[in-house]
Amino acid sequence: MDVIVQCCCGLDVHKRTVQACVRRVDGQGQGQEQIRSFGTTTGQLLALSDWLGQQQVSHVAMESTGVYWKPVWHLLQGQFTLLLVNAQHIKHVPGRKTDVKDSQWIAQLLQYGLLHGSFVPPSSQQQLRDLTRLRTQMIARHSQTANRIQKVLEDANVKLASVASDVLGVSGRAMLQAMIDGQSDPQVLAGYARGRLKAKAAALREALEGRVDGHHRFLLSLLLEELADSERLLERLERRIEEAMAPFASELTHLDEIPGVDARVAQVIVAEVGLDMSRFPSAAHLCSWAGMCPGSHESAGKRKSGRTCKGNRWLRAALVQAGWAASHTKQTYLSALFGRLVGRRGKKRALVACGHSILNSVYYMLRDGVGYKELGSGHFDELAGGRMTRNLVRRLEAQGYRVTLEKQVA
Repeated sequence: MDVIVQCCCGLDVHKRTVQACVRRVDGQGQGQEQIRSFGTTTGQLLALSDWLGQQQVSHVAMESTGVYWKPVWHLLQGQFTLLLVNAQHIKHVPGRKTDVKDSQWIAQLLQYGLLHGSFVPPSSQQQLRDLTRLRTQMIARHSQTANRIQKVLEDANVKLASVASDVLGVSGRAMLQAMIDGQSDPQVLAGYARGRLKAKAAALREALEGRVDGHHRFLLSLLLEELADSERLLERLERRIEEAMAPFASELTHLDEIPGVDARVAQVIVAEVGLDMSRFPSAAHLCSWAGMCPGSHESAGKRKSGRTCKGNRWLRAALVQAGWAASHTKQTYLSALFGRLVGRRGKKRALVACGHSILNSVYYMLRDGVGYKELGSGHFDELAGGRMTRNLVRRLEAQGYRVTLEKQVA
């Protein structure tokens, strides 16, 4: 916004109330304000919409306060030009802090074109986000339950995890269920081993000799039931996500070509970013929005910090996870990038850099509708060109060798 808005409104949204300040410019260029308070029920929000229409408001701005802004946004959408603003960008001058003054401050900033709206995806994409974010939370809860089971086993001095790589595999669950049913003989419990675990019978017998009492059996019973319920709900949610993602099968297939990106990460990318890249002027803007690029903090000509800024934490977590998987791939650009950075910048920064590179690729793939192009692990050597050759020759000469180079003919 580059011009003064003649009539606008600032909303300070809370759980139960919405403070609205309508600000207009009169003939002498002076600002006039009207302030009203509304509830957050549907009837009250419709009354707010009617009042804004009567005041001939054209633009409405509000803070992104938790989830409380969403019903206000949905009921006003299509009637006014809406701006959802990062609360950090409109912090009030310290002192005299009230809800009314917050709404006045928002309206004043909006009128003078000092606010920039955040990206609010369409409702269909918001529904995809709800599904993928719920899955992330449910997987985290599933992991917490698994860790609690391990804690109970350690309390009973059952060292099953020291022998079995997966305590909750087929063999492990059979042993746990036998413990719950009252079985305590290590010989019998070890007999539930399946597959390659059978070869560790002696180690299993020693690891399963613990002190499991009624308290431990009760806890294990509850936790296994919770684990089974969690897995059943996760399967149901996965089916729903697959149905919702069906229209984007082609884009998901392309994203799955990126090293480290599996089906789940690709679904998170589509849900969080969407397919329309026109809303991001460049790949750098997308990476900045996601919080995957270095921050900028410079004073007196000195750069003080390069830590990343806050962004989309759901997308960020998925990209870092994909970066970790990509770092374990062989002969790929991303594994080479990780290897170049991990020694001097550390593992965490190297993973963020890999996630940044993945998101860059995602931008161009979705913008141009193309697949992933693998640059290979030798890409950085090709960029270095003669510099790398000179460095290697210099290192050999420092060891006392006489080096003669001859270019190989292909």
